[in-house]
Amino acid sequence: MSLHPTLQPYADAWTHSIEAISELLQPLAEAEWNRRTPCPGWSVRDVVSHVIGLDCEMLGDPRPIHTLPRDLFHVTNDHQRYMEMQVDVRRHHTAPEMTSELEYVIIRRNRQLRNESRDPGTKVRGPLGTELTLEESMRRHAFDVWVHEQDLRTALGRPGNLDSPGAQVARDVLLGELPRVVAEDAQAPRSSAVVFDVHGPVEFLRTIRVDIQGRGTLETAPALGPAATLTLDWETYVRLACGRVTPESVTDRLKTEGDPDLTAAILHNFTVTK
Repeated sequence: MSLHPTLQPYADAWTHSIEAISELLQPLAEAEWNRRTPCPGWSVRDVVSHVIGLDCEMLGDPRPIHTLPRDLFHVTNDHQRYMEMQVDVRRHHTAPEMTSELEYVIIRRNRQLRNESRDPGTKVRGPLGTELTLEESMRRHAFDVWVHEQDLRTALGRPGNLDSPGAQVARDVLLGELPRVVAEDAQAPRSSAVVFDVHGPVEFLRTIRVDIQGRGTLETAPALGPAATLTLDWETYVRLACGRVTPESVTDRLKTEGDPDLTAAILHNFTVTK
């Protein structure tokens, strides 16, 4: 038995991103590990700690027994507290300790993937004791690691891989969230359409149609006379959807047409990561 074909794209995306992260870290001086990233409250070291922690979770390792400090301003809910545990426990690790642990985790995960023979629908453990399918778990993991690769690239001034296998997974994950953002969160009018025109390394034109019941659906067909159109580049789309920038900070990279209240509501609710 080997990895199910449905899961292979997610394994490939993870491999590409994790190796890129490892390559980014090799030449770093100790001080560069303390650079701020777009993730609130997190340095380069913290993002790498988080990535290591994510893969330890995929491996089924026990979570660290650790008490978080009370003064972490960026930790405001249970999900953030859960994620912060793997980060804070490594805050005083040196650069060689970090790179060594990352390399060891990569070796273990590669071995796990080579031996993975479970069905994509198999139920596995998720964050905070949730349960999800193996396919969704691997999909989300590939997405997370690619986004954090981009965080590290931003912090280190090393742009790249905006069209990598991880970027393709990220596109699909983020597009899957759009119907909820437009129809439920932004409360787009019933029987209306909103168009997203994204250009750059990853290009797409998608329409969210809201039916008479207020349900949103994702379509590839362009809409005639949409209620709103948002035009932006792929990198800005990702950074907005992942909460790395505010709409106000990227107005020069964003064009909106149509109902201004609707476009403002969409942008206000655009962040889909926790």
